[in-house]
Amino acid sequence: MLAVPESRMHNLQISTNGEQSPLLTPPSSPRMQDSCSIAPLTPSQSPRSEARAPRPAPFSVVVAIDFGTTSSGYAFSFANDPESIHMMRKWEGGDPGVAHQKTPTSLLLTPEGAFHSFGYTARDYYHDLDPEEARDWLYFEKFKMKIHSASDLTMKTELEAVNGKKMPALEVFAHALRFFKKHAVQELREQCPSLPERNAIRWVLTVPAIWKQPAKQFMREAAYLAGLVSPEDPEQLLIALEPEAASIYCRKLRLHQLIDLSCRPVSNGFLGERRSIDSSFRQGDRYIVADCGGGTVDLTVHQIEQPLGTLKELYKASGGPYGAVGVDLAFEQLLGRIFSDDFIATFKTKRPAAWVDLTIAFEARKRTAGPHRASPLNISLPFSFIDFYRKQRGHNVETALRKSSVNFVKWSSQGMLRMSCEAMNELFQPTVSQIIKHIDELLARPEVQGVKFLFLVGGFAESAVLQHAVQEAFSGRGLRVIIPQDVSLTILKGAVLFGLDPGVVRVRRSPLTYGVGVLNKFVAGRHPPEKLLVKDGKSWCTDVFERFVAADQSVALGEVVQRSYCPARPGQHRILINIYCCAAEDVQYITDPGVRKCGAISLELAPAPPGTTSARREIRASMQFGDTEIKVTAVDVSTSRTVRATIDFLSN
Repeated sequence: MLAVPESRMHNLQISTNGEQSPLLTPPSSPRMQDSCSIAPLTPSQSPRSEARAPRPAPFSVVVAIDFGTTSSGYAFSFANDPESIHMMRKWEGGDPGVAHQKTPTSLLLTPEGAFHSFGYTARDYYHDLDPEEARDWLYFEKFKMKIHSASDLTMKTELEAVNGKKMPALEVFAHALRFFKKHAVQELREQCPSLPERNAIRWVLTVPAIWKQPAKQFMREAAYLAGLVSPEDPEQLLIALEPEAASIYCRKLRLHQLIDLSCRPVSNGFLGERRSIDSSFRQGDRYIVADCGGGTVDLTVHQIEQPLGTLKELYKASGGPYGAVGVDLAFEQLLGRIFSDDFIATFKTKRPAAWVDLTIAFEARKRTAGPHRASPLNISLPFSFIDFYRKQRGHNVETALRKSSVNFVKWSSQGMLRMSCEAMNELFQPTVSQIIKHIDELLARPEVQGVKFLFLVGGFAESAVLQHAVQEAFSGRGLRVIIPQDVSLTILKGAVLFGLDPGVVRVRRSPLTYGVGVLNKFVAGRHPPEKLLVKDGKSWCTDVFERFVAADQSVALGEVVQRSYCPARPGQHRILINIYCCAAEDVQYITDPGVRKCGAISLELAPAPPGTTSARREIRASMQFGDTEIKVTAVDVSTSRTVRATIDFLSN
């Protein structure tokens, strides 16, 4: 956590020609809050790069946790046998006909807020609770989406349980990660009793590539709270980007492990016989990976580089909240049209466990939906739904269906909702259309020309409806639409490979433009008059955006952007530098539309060596933008000692 020192630092700004203004920032400046800009000793107009080989941390095993919106799981591989990826044990419980190498992302806490269970165990226990008792228990599901959608994510952000009670999001995520740590370590100990107690495991957590820096930092903080690693050993935890992990895995697959949808006819609602791709990946091949998950759809574009087969990102990650939960939301809206939105909202609040039952029943039918399926689908309504509706409305659900304007959902004699295939496919359309539109827009980008393959991965990619829609939209344009056989485990296995070799993605694209606010010499006619600041006879232009890296700029792994700073006054204990970001590349001022303060770099200063003045003391900060997280390190040039440097995106 960042804080301003007890003796508040002066808000000095920076001149890019090395001249320092001794002035305080004017009160109207947005930097006045807890900020401190420092004069650079080695200014430059463009980022200076240095290749730096990252030092691999010693570890015996890599454990990757794929923390998904709807389902989660872990896999591991021993460093001395990296070709063997071990999936976690099959989970107990589960739904008939559903392979459960993952478990639902469902967390159950006692009424007092203590951990009770996770996954199928949590879901089934909650289901079996008495309705009155269930109202006191805290049940969380699909809570990962909150982190994506929160525009003001902080360490204090709260999540709402099914019963409406709230709890700090950090604690909810930490409970889940602690559960996975316990299970993974127990399984590893059984396989390798000699596994050391400390620092033997490198942990990898997956996040959507479209997540911004605060969300990535949030997952790291949750991992610290869960005890996966210590904040003192940050390199023991890697954040993997989900479509990137899938890409790493896909590039290693053999022909028989891939399914080419472009060669598969459709019959009876399901795609036909599998045919292998007629050629393997070659150096220079370009491809898109579409990670279609429960909450988000994430797109990344990669090229396989010569001579080592490393990966180069060709366009910044893109996507949006177009995951499978969109179909669930459409079903909820359909129920609202039949039984009224007010009733559905009341039912969810008063009978939360029964609502979970209903969503499970829908999920099972959703998985069997196909574009050309002929027979209707029956969805079981829990008895408590039927009973609660009669008590609330004074008539039964069959009457509600008859009076409803929704004519493609009927009441079956078995006491179920009978939905036509057309109705089920309609529930998919808004979400699927968004996915098609986004892929289409990506393919129109000049950076993406020459792409040969489109990989569909993630749990939602198992849907025959989505597969058919993507095939119909893109197969005729010379794009091979391909699915790995173990499509829902692709990200998990790729995350393990990433943990074994984090340097496999050599070049990434910066999703945003990042920089700091500085002072420049004022040039009449070029700078706006309202930016003029005069002090001691010198004219300065305030609020100038000094760019570290531009949106969609290629940044190689190990490249650093260096800036040198000196303390504003003797005895200063901390340098605090505000970071600004925006989506545009050509921003000029930190007050421009779309520019926002997104974080801060904190440099902790030890006492200066005797005889060193603040004007002569140089602190050299190095920022890395080519990794999955933005990182900063710093050195006191006069002593060559490392300066404690942190970058914080959560305390805005």
